[in-house]
Amino acid sequence: MRLVLDDGEGQQICTTAEALVIAREKGLDLVEISPKAKPPVCKVIDYKKFLYEQKKKQKELKSKASKVVIKEIRYGPHTEDHDFNFKLKHAQKFLEEGSKLKAYVFFRGRTIVYKEQGEILLLKLAQALEDVGVVESMPKLEGKRMIMFIAPKKKK
Repeated sequence: MRLVLDDGEGQQICTTAEALVIAREKGLDLVEISPKAKPPVCKVIDYKKFLYEQKKKQKELKSKASKVVIKEIRYGPHTEDHDFNFKLKHAQKFLEEGSKLKAYVFFRGRTIVYKEQGEILLLKLAQALEDVGVVESMPKLEGKRMIMFIAPKKKK
């Protein structure tokens, strides 16, 4: 096996028994780093400290990951201009905060025959929000809903 020493003394190739003796002399642990390498790589380190640093790295990566928040806005196929503008202001606010927007038109009962009106409404919304958001998916009908996703524009 290839033995890497923790204190930067370099590497050496030795048997498992020799590596264990070296680790015990230093009062540290022998940890297998890369078992599939030819020869396998082991390191003489303090195992508890190694685990602590691994957890710390994982936590740091997790904190840097951004969480995606999705806000929803619901319209009907016969939504009037005033209601549309009212919800448009909310949509702009959501996108400026950095949230994704899920806008959908809900068709009740026989209003499903007005699919074109629902699509026009969502495209009108996308056009009104083009300065703060980017259309992620065009309007598509799923059951009784026509759904469209809008993501916030990246800030420069």
